[in-house]
Amino acid sequence: MFLPVLDRLSSRYPSVLVDDVLSHEPGVRLVAVKNVTVNEDFFQGHFPGTPLMPGVLLIESLTQVATLLLSGPMPGGRDRVTLRSVNHVKFRKQVVPGDRLELDVKVSARRGPLVRVEATAVADGQVVAEAHLVLVVEPDGPAIAAPDRGVHPTAVIHPGAVIGEGTVVGPYASIGPRVTIGRDCRIGASTVIDGWTDIGDHTEIFPLASIGLAPQDLKFKGEPTRLTIGTHNVFREFVTIHRGTAGGGGITTIGDHNLFMAYAHVAHDCHVGHHTIFGNGATLGGHVTVEDEVTISAFSGVHQFCRIGRFAFIGGYTVVTRNALPYAKTVGNRARIYGLNTIGLERRGFSRELITKLRRAYRHLIQHNTSRALELIEGDPTLAAPEVAFLVEFIRHAGARGVILRRPSRKGGDEAGGE
Repeated sequence: MFLPVLDRLSSRYPSVLVDDVLSHEPGVRLVAVKNVTVNEDFFQGHFPGTPLMPGVLLIESLTQVATLLLSGPMPGGRDRVTLRSVNHVKFRKQVVPGDRLELDVKVSARRGPLVRVEATAVADGQVVAEAHLVLVVEPDGPAIAAPDRGVHPTAVIHPGAVIGEGTVVGPYASIGPRVTIGRDCRIGASTVIDGWTDIGDHTEIFPLASIGLAPQDLKFKGEPTRLTIGTHNVFREFVTIHRGTAGGGGITTIGDHNLFMAYAHVAHDCHVGHHTIFGNGATLGGHVTVEDEVTISAFSGVHQFCRIGRFAFIGGYTVVTRNALPYAKTVGNRARIYGLNTIGLERRGFSRELITKLRRAYRHLIQHNTSRALELIEGDPTLAAPEVAFLVEFIRHAGARGVILRRPSRKGGDEAGGE
């Protein structure tokens, strides 16, 4: 008569500790039976020669009955029940093979998703155990019911999340209620995406990445800040991207066609352009701006409020505490300027003529003080080019943070002219 109720139990042999349901008042009370036989697995070690049912399994059997009482009306129902705490536990009598336990649970209080249950186990008319259980009842998201989306059955997707057509979500991924994911994306196993987060089409997130979680800022109080990610981005394993803060503009942004290698980190209120590459462990502090076509090599760190100019190359293990110049190689702890990013510019289609102009401009910057260098650059008509003008404006508008123009030591052997 009560088999449909019993079918709701997610536990399976040998973990199931409920054999039958005697009475059921939906949402109020349920009485079930557990027949304790000598064949139970737990008797093999508890204890040899004197088999006793462990107290923790008595509590587990009562929890399973409470789960039957509080779960949804159908097998695989929409309610997920988890145990929060066990209070006022009393074990009054030993349970041995041959006992028939009557497991009686009834709801005593509800507050939102929290439900308090009074649970009692009786054998031969005597109470053998009693406890107060606190359980959490939460709705399961319906998104896993859309097989055309390629969502793994173990993924946890809130009903408020929006998943685009063709997107694949891997095992045990968790997607929060205010997340929007575009079309044809791939979300790796055990990835967590939360917060007010928008992710563009054709983005691939590898396993164990953390996208859109709260910033690591002590001033953050849970305000609804955002993370916006463009299209065709790749986030490798263990990458962390945080959303913004109210004091920093309220949004973190990432453009299109970027690659973030394993363990890279983008902090709150950062703005990353297009076609950038972050090496393994590359880290941005808060409020950093990274312009287009930048490469930040492995294990480099950028101090908060810094700006990385477009087409810049930041070498491995570099510590950037000032604005890093565009088109340049910046390397070291603390960072020094090593001239033009010649190889990077050639790969991106810069003409020989333009590269020559930029190299000459950087030679002025390295050989003279900044004011004199800018005077020479602007006064030379042969250096006229939009890219050179951008370099000059970048330096003039560097703000309080300033720019990196510290020259390399001669011991390093690097010259300003090439890579």
